Amino acid sequence: KQWYQRRVRGRDKEIMLNVFRTIIRPHVEYAVQIWNLPAAHGNWKLIMELEDVQRSFTRLIDGLGLLSYQERLDELQLTTLLERRMRGYLIETFNIINDKVRYGENLFRMSSCGLKILKDSR
Repeated sequence: KQWYQRRVRGRDKEIMLNVFRTIIRPHVEYAVQIWNLPAAHGNWKLIMELEDVQRSFTRLIDGLGLLSYQERLDELQLTTLLERRMRGYLIETFNIINDKVRYGENLFRMSSCGLKILKDSR
């Protein structure tokens, strides 16, 4: 079936969470800034396929398999992959607006007081 079901012996919460965070999630999120599609009509199939990876993995954890997906996420203190991507976008936008990074200077134009993002008139 899936390689982690064959390789990982224990289904203990701590072990499985460590496997997910160190092996599975980095593969699912690889280069997400480049390929990520907005949550819009037509893109939900890909978004749900990615979410299914996390959904099926959390179902394997001892004592959590019969809980709903949201209850499993709450128990493991995880968020959906869509929420993680949105959080990443917010952090990146904050870094660009506050000159914490050396790219994206032309993406936003700030008001003179520095409190508002202005629509570019170009």
